[in-house]
Amino acid sequence: MPKVTFLNQRGGFQETLKARVDAYFAEHQVKPTGNTALHIKTAVLLPSALALYIVLLAVTMPAWLAIVLSGLLGLALALIGFNVMHDACHGSYSTKPWLNELMGLTANCLGGNAFMWKMKHNVVHHTFTNVDGMDDDIQLQPLLRQSNNQKRYWIHRLQHIYGFLLYSGTSILMVTAADYRKYFTRRIQSTPIAHMSTKEHVIFWTSKVLYMFFYCALPIMVLGWGPWLVGFFVMHACMGMAFAIVFQVAHVVEDTHFEVARTDKKIEQEWAAHQVLTTANFAMRNKVISWLTGGLNFQIEHHLFPRISHVHYPKLSPIVQEVCREHGIPYTHYRTMGGAIASHYRFLRSLGRKD
Repeated sequence: MPKVTFLNQRGGFQETLKARVDAYFAEHQVKPTGNTALHIKTAVLLPSALALYIVLLAVTMPAWLAIVLSGLLGLALALIGFNVMHDACHGSYSTKPWLNELMGLTANCLGGNAFMWKMKHNVVHHTFTNVDGMDDDIQLQPLLRQSNNQKRYWIHRLQHIYGFLLYSGTSILMVTAADYRKYFTRRIQSTPIAHMSTKEHVIFWTSKVLYMFFYCALPIMVLGWGPWLVGFFVMHACMGMAFAIVFQVAHVVEDTHFEVARTDKKIEQEWAAHQVLTTANFAMRNKVISWLTGGLNFQIEHHLFPRISHVHYPKLSPIVQEVCREHGIPYTHYRTMGGAIASHYRFLRSLGRKD
């Protein structure tokens, strides 16, 4: 396993940033965890997904309507992932650890596993963002080339076209293969997975069995093989596309930075500066996008302060921008989500051409 270290220093960017953000919470006397706004989101999203699931099983309807509702169910599950599961797995949903653990289990309801998600996302991705060889989120070789450091194959000439189709399969890959590969190999790329307690093993297998029952066996018994198969793939296509687009445009765009670690690597900047340079925001003034994506359009703030709930990111953004200007660190942001997607498209196209 390559060892990656950062050039952290006292009195630098990271220390200044932390002091300013701490001062903000002290001045306004608010907790950095979720608030009523987040709890309202939860009260809207969880029943909405459950209602769509029940309607699809209990109500006879035309095929086109069932397909539409299956897609909406996939989007509702993605929104639960963005808004509830993501904060909870970072420990920022609530000040109560047990509530974070409970809400984090929504990852298992989506077909994943909270323990594996925390290892893959919290530990690996947040520590080694855009470091090729370490960050699992940019390791889709040979199908996609997501960094100049990765080997180019002839098929990558078309990756800006077929890449978006591949994104629709990301969540079904999680359900059918990715978690099991991590579980049995005990690794995420080159990073060993932490020891799993007996409780975590039981949760892993119990939730996988329950997922197969509620999302596969029961719908097949009620609806039959054909309708279930179509609905299942439509649901996952919509959920996978939503997940992939939001996370890809936050890191794999024209203006973000990439590193490579094939052997031991020392990155000549602070960890916090590395997070800003490898991350991009989008549609920061669009409150609808912010609500739907769980504040992940403020990805820079999230990477700098993953244990702060997303409901606070709009207020923290001006503080982060100010400290970035003081330290000469570029703060990458796209005015619209469409602009960020276009940048991702152009970046994939450029990586597919000859260097």
